[in-house]
Amino acid sequence: MSTADDLRPGERAIDTDPPGDAALRFIGRIETPWARREDCPRQGRLDGPECRVVLDPAWHDALEGLEAYDRIELLYWLDRSRRDLVRQSPKNDGRTVGTFALRSPVRPNPIGTSIVHLERIEGGTLVVRGLDCLDGTPLIDVKPDRCAFTPLAPAKPGEDTAP
Repeated sequence: MSTADDLRPGERAIDTDPPGDAALRFIGRIETPWARREDCPRQGRLDGPECRVVLDPAWHDALEGLEAYDRIELLYWLDRSRRDLVRQSPKNDGRTVGTFALRSPVRPNPIGTSIVHLERIEGGTLVVRGLDCLDGTPLIDVKPDRCAFTPLAPAKPGEDTAP
């Protein structure tokens, strides 16, 4: 993890209490080709390398029906990211912006999210393209892409289904 000594010009960190992490349950791990942040792409690409999302055995049955979707959303915990920057200079070009104006992994609660292409399911492993996280990243959740899911979800009673 980076320290306050690693600030770029214009960046600003704050002193915070140690994180009081929510009681998240990691449900697996993500395997990617990237061991170091500097090797990781800034944004995942749907034509990027195949990556593997390995679910813990207890969650294998939760994958039933997921094969119906070409694209899925993965939520993951960016466990090696610092959590104290309020302003960042992501390109190290001297310009800074607020953390919430970026998709940087450096966040107060480092939750990553990616819409990925689901290539196939192999037992309890999802083979996907489009990730941008480090090898070994803990998995929080798997969901169908909201754009693909919405037309399949039945309307609630009294809900208007017109766009």
